[in-house]
Amino acid sequence: MNLSTFILLSLGVGVVFGTLLNTTFPNHIELINQTFLAPVGESFLRLIQFVVVPIVFSSLIMGLTRIQGAGQVGRYTIKLMTSYVVTSAIALGVGMGTAYFLQPGRGVTGFIISETISITEAPSLISWLVSLIPVNPLEALSNGNLLQIIFSAVLLGIGVQLAAEKAKPFVEFIESIYHISEKTLSVILYVAPLGVFALMSSTIATQGLELVAKLFLYVVGLVISSSIMLCLDMLVLLFLKADPIKFLRSLSEAIALAFGTASSNAALPVVLQNIQENYGLREEIASFAIPLGTALKRDGAAILQGFNALFVVQIYQVPLTPSLLMAIALSSLLVSFSTPGVPGAALITMATVLSASGLPLEAIALVAGIDRITDGLKTVVNIIGNSVNAIILSHWEVEQLSEVEGLTALKG
Repeated sequence: MNLSTFILLSLGVGVVFGTLLNTTFPNHIELINQTFLAPVGESFLRLIQFVVVPIVFSSLIMGLTRIQGAGQVGRYTIKLMTSYVVTSAIALGVGMGTAYFLQPGRGVTGFIISETISITEAPSLISWLVSLIPVNPLEALSNGNLLQIIFSAVLLGIGVQLAAEKAKPFVEFIESIYHISEKTLSVILYVAPLGVFALMSSTIATQGLELVAKLFLYVVGLVISSSIMLCLDMLVLLFLKADPIKFLRSLSEAIALAFGTASSNAALPVVLQNIQENYGLREEIASFAIPLGTALKRDGAAILQGFNALFVVQIYQVPLTPSLLMAIALSSLLVSFSTPGVPGAALITMATVLSASGLPLEAIALVAGIDRITDGLKTVVNIIGNSVNAIILSHWEVEQLSEVEGLTALKG
């Protein structure tokens, strides 16, 4: 039995065990969750996050040393951002379209608004852009701020290229960090089934299936919209003459881990490993595009923001005007790029979308309980969308290289 199958089996066992606890032994849930399930799940997430920063930082430096100059880094970034905006807009359209036609908020009643949700306003766009520049690269590494880590790695990568031969000892040191981190990750993954079992059991036991029944149409809508986006990603691969079956098999470990942990950041090192070793994506592209996409590319968040906003509109019976639609679309698209890759993050950033659209913020509490159950699916959409965009960049670069070579041959 390979690791991805073992993780999926652990997910299933976790759902069964959590349901059994919730329905048969409700008095023992708190004790079992606090003494075993929650600590084991949290410990596993911390172990995975232990290797995220060294793998991302070292792989970026290694990839950038293979990229020829700052001009190529800029070209990669422009191409990736172009495909990010287009595909995220499509994901947003899928989420809003599904919510519009399915009408999951119609007739939803009987919910008590919770006061436990902390609502924070997102910083302005200018403040967010300035915050990407770290004052201290070591502080960025210690805090695990992916965007600041990427910025630091790009600057150091350019410095390595300019230093040429004198940078060789540093590059060898970075390569050692990468290989050590990769071996450490392979050891940590041995406990992945236990960690995923604990995380899923804890969620089902504490949240219960009654909430799923109450918000059944809401859950179905998110499943449908996520499935549509995944199908569109597979169509993109077919258009690029890539093999979707090989792609899914190559990322099977990462997909299972993403679903179980509901964290793009936690799945990042496995995605990076799978896309290079199993799928065969070029290292210079994978090591740059996958970390950047993990920090910025959130198709699952785009679907959720648009879907949730229309869900709230339907619950409160707010007239859906063109200006409201535009406010929801623009704010959802922008927020999807600044959503952290941790469980439940999209739910908190939902406050920005509701504020920009003039919708009641207390509506966040309506979907807070169900979010952890659907969060795994959104994370799978995130990592697949990120990986597909990396493959788009690879094909885009190959086509451009072929055109340049063709022109050179004609001139010769």
